[in-house]
Amino acid sequence: MPPRTRKTEQPYKAKADISVLMGEEQPLTAPLMLPIDSISLPSSQPRRYFDPVKMEQLVQSIKTHGVLENLLVCPLTEQENQYELVAGERRLRAALDAGLKEVPVTIRELSAEQALQITLVENLLREDLNPVEETEGILQLLAIRLSLPVADIPNLLYRMQHEAKGKVAQNVLGNEQGQTIMAVFEELGKLSWESFVSSRLPLLKLPEDILSALRAGKIEYTKAQLIARVKNPEERQALLEEAIAANLSLNSIRERVKALQPIATPESPKATIAAITRRLNQSKVWENPKKWKQVETMLKKLEALVTEEPEEKAP
Repeated sequence: MPPRTRKTEQPYKAKADISVLMGEEQPLTAPLMLPIDSISLPSSQPRRYFDPVKMEQLVQSIKTHGVLENLLVCPLTEQENQYELVAGERRLRAALDAGLKEVPVTIRELSAEQALQITLVENLLREDLNPVEETEGILQLLAIRLSLPVADIPNLLYRMQHEAKGKVAQNVLGNEQGQTIMAVFEELGKLSWESFVSSRLPLLKLPEDILSALRAGKIEYTKAQLIARVKNPEERQALLEEAIAANLSLNSIRERVKALQPIATPESPKATIAAITRRLNQSKVWENPKKWKQVETMLKKLEALVTEEPEEKAP
């Protein structure tokens, strides 16, 4: 079914940030009404978890007021009268749950790369992506801007970090790639590239079962982060499944995680001394004059203690 012109709503206005990131401003067509079944979701979406309470609020709002902001779509070249969603997935899902058959849209001719870039930026500019979704979305956006595979981006960022700390001299910071990376973080305005490397990239090292549940939108990030503390894979998987099936609260998960933690056994005196000696050697504390002076004082006290004559036992 061809789109129907909608006369009662104002045209969709793309965020200024998006047009800046796209590097161009294209004229938008008049707002139209499209059947929901003619709109398909893109294969790549940063957002995977939708808060059920917020979604229900949006559903009720749409039932009362309708969809107040147009969705952005682009035509699918291989299918007539079929469109791919570019921006507005929450509104589309809520409209479907509210029983609507059609939604207001703005149609824009976009390349696959442009559509993906707008989808990523539109989601990244929001505040409610969980940290894993946001991290993977930023990596995707950087991959597009740099024309590199997503898998190559973390290593490039780590090289920049090492260069900034003076550990290597590869000049990534000063070249075009480094400038592009810094520009993306500045445009998004969420965090610096340095903070992203130190606090966000490590999130991708969460256990794979936890990451899979997050990517599938099955659990909130805060709950998943707690469950990830369980080291035993079988126990962690069982708790993850229970948390999803029973929608356990954060407090309930915290109690279960605490119960699953192994009881720490105290080290023997011999093991304690060996561990401290190993850490001293690794830290090379003697290279820091101030610290070494303190350590030297303690070592003299220890030496005096161990050379004392043992006390005679009372008869």
